[in-house]
Amino acid sequence: MQTLSPELQKRAAQIKLLILDVDGVLTDGHIYIRDTGEEIKPFHTLDGHGIKMLAASGVQAAIITGRDALSVGIRVRQLGIAYYFKGIQDKRAAYAQLLEQAGVAEHECAFVGDDVVDLPVMVRCGLPAAVPEAHWFTREHAAYITQHPAGKGAVREVCDLIMQAQGTLQPALDEYIK
Repeated sequence: MQTLSPELQKRAAQIKLLILDVDGVLTDGHIYIRDTGEEIKPFHTLDGHGIKMLAASGVQAAIITGRDALSVGIRVRQLGIAYYFKGIQDKRAAYAQLLEQAGVAEHECAFVGDDVVDLPVMVRCGLPAAVPEAHWFTREHAAYITQHPAGKGAVREVCDLIMQAQGTLQPALDEYIK
């Protein structure tokens, strides 16, 4: 487990909802488009299991994405993500709607983003995080920058960080070695 600064520990301990962008966060940012127009996206199993572990610990997950791809909807259902906002041009408005639907306050939300379109949520939430490949201006507004790259365990890293701060990570991991 990593050592968390007191500020990061405080922020992460309050999180009740993890909000994610998709392209460049849950995926590596590449968009594969078939001749039929269907989008194909590569998801990492570490991220998926991290979201499931986080949900089991009592922290909900949500997605706010600017695109509308069938593959993302399938992944959302596979992971049991309760809140899915797709084809969103105004992430600030979707975020306000999400807060109301989920019944959480801004300081109880974490958001992982990679580009300036994510900033309207990042500057308002309690724990803004970015991936290492994020645009430089986005990274400047992140309280945490993952060590793992986008689509390759970055989301799992944030899930683990939240669970660690809330004291639920080690007990969850210990269940696997009983």
